[in-house]
Amino acid sequence: MHAYRSHTCADLTKANVGQTVRLAGWVHRVRDHGGVLFVDLRDHYGVTQVLCDSDSPVFAEVDQLRSEWCIRIDGEVKARDESLINPKLPTGEIEVYIRDMEVLGAAQELPLMVFGDQEYPEETRLRYRYLDLRREVMQRNMTLRSDVVASMRRRMWDKGFREYQTPIITASSPEGARDFLVPSRLHPGKFYALPQAPQQFKQLIMVSGFDKYFQIAPCFRDEDPRADRSPTDFYQLDMEMSFVTQQDVFDTIQPVLEGVFEEFADGAKVDKHWPQISYKDAALWYGTDKPDLRNPIRMQVVSEHFRGSGFAIFAKLLEQEGTEIRAIPAPGGGSRKFCDRMNAFAQKEGLPGMGYIFWRDGADGLEAAGPLAKNIGPERTEAIRQQLGLGKGDAAFFLGGKPKTFEAVAGRARTVIGEELSLTETNRFAFAWIVDFPIYQRDEETGQLDFDHNPFSMPQGGMAALEGDPLDVVGYQYDLACNGYELVSGAIRNHKLDTMYKAFEIAGYPAEEVDRRFGGMVNAFKFGAPPHGGCAAGIDRIVMLLASESNIREVMMFPMNQRAEDLMMNAPSEPSSDQLMELGLRVIPQDD
Repeated sequence: MHAYRSHTCADLTKANVGQTVRLAGWVHRVRDHGGVLFVDLRDHYGVTQVLCDSDSPVFAEVDQLRSEWCIRIDGEVKARDESLINPKLPTGEIEVYIRDMEVLGAAQELPLMVFGDQEYPEETRLRYRYLDLRREVMQRNMTLRSDVVASMRRRMWDKGFREYQTPIITASSPEGARDFLVPSRLHPGKFYALPQAPQQFKQLIMVSGFDKYFQIAPCFRDEDPRADRSPTDFYQLDMEMSFVTQQDVFDTIQPVLEGVFEEFADGAKVDKHWPQISYKDAALWYGTDKPDLRNPIRMQVVSEHFRGSGFAIFAKLLEQEGTEIRAIPAPGGGSRKFCDRMNAFAQKEGLPGMGYIFWRDGADGLEAAGPLAKNIGPERTEAIRQQLGLGKGDAAFFLGGKPKTFEAVAGRARTVIGEELSLTETNRFAFAWIVDFPIYQRDEETGQLDFDHNPFSMPQGGMAALEGDPLDVVGYQYDLACNGYELVSGAIRNHKLDTMYKAFEIAGYPAEEVDRRFGGMVNAFKFGAPPHGGCAAGIDRIVMLLASESNIREVMMFPMNQRAEDLMMNAPSEPSSDQLMELGLRVIPQDD
């Protein structure tokens, strides 16, 4: 017999009754039923109930067991009485009578329990992550993550892609976040960087004549943490292709991700139709470039109904250039109580409030109620109702100003309205490609132009587009949104040097600066660069959605905490004097 086990804790069934078996695992819990000791023995695969009574030669040893001791047992498989069968367990029809036992690893008093559903502070869970990971939900999440990655790999190979690895130690390259820098021992005073993404390398792979590339790529960004973002590192399904259009990229990655979601959605609906929505329309309709299409609400511009109206706040606002009024329809929200709740939400978001109108039965039929209705009169109110397609029992909320100042709040209000009124469909994955991102933005304070999004995207229209108003230039850049999260980002790349130099010149970067910062790619483009494009899908975020978690740390094996600390491994840590001397570095103490 094997030194530790003949079966896993999920293997045994009625077919094994009468056999002598060996199991190994952790003590999940111990129950003393009047001289009979029942132990739930757990391993990665499942749980088997083992037991012994006073006739067992190891009864005294079993009586000493505590939660999370690691043990090996030998015993005889017996059938449970009909009334004691546990249909929730694959091994629920049997139990194992212990004849021999060995303690493989005793456990001290536990800082957190593996058995049960107790909630523990995240700091405790991360400090003792090896215990936290033993819990059923975490075992399930990590297995799901591994299976998702394996599925992605299979699907990419089936699409004719090969996996190539790119460097982990490289040069600093701006990708929109801070680099993690690595000092060089052999070149004092110089630093490598951990790659924020394999962006330049995968483009160079295309220039090198490889037609299709993918990689399960680790990426490193020194970012402020959020629930859906790691502050240090993350993984993405990275891909690039030569001689492709934007639509080719969509047609390639959609079946891969659609298949992954269908495989692991656990009964949830996976949308087949992925609409393409311009960045401009997404901001208008949803207040965000990562809309949740499970929520049917679309915001609309209603400025004309307030221009010159009796509602002075909006009427005066519209006299200023670049301002508008938007409405958030709220089907089923037509009560003063709900409207007051949403008004309070707006105040918590830092706004004075939100104007609203709701429709109810009146003496002469349908009646519009609320302060706004009284100020603008019945004709304008009725025109708003008809434009929004609302009726009795419905409401509309209004925000105004320059769109950039209120879009984000409007988007959050739309989300709250959809959830509170049960308009947002659950148990569904709804996708949308967001396209036509602007390449440039103007700083409101300085008036300077800079890149709004990826500077390496090909402008739609090429060089000719760069001759006009920069704020009108949109790129072949795209994101994939799902249920309010950005899952994919990508672009058709700007592979033409003259267009690239011009694009950077508009943003204030002379050719010499481009050559200095992106010399490797610039030089490569001088030797016959093909048209190419691709994208990257965030694996952590995809698994988070599939696992129905709201925090990305629940699907990462060893994540950092909110302060970018690894409490288990004590990172970051102070280097020794010898290490600093070898690297030619000195740490300057910071004032508290």
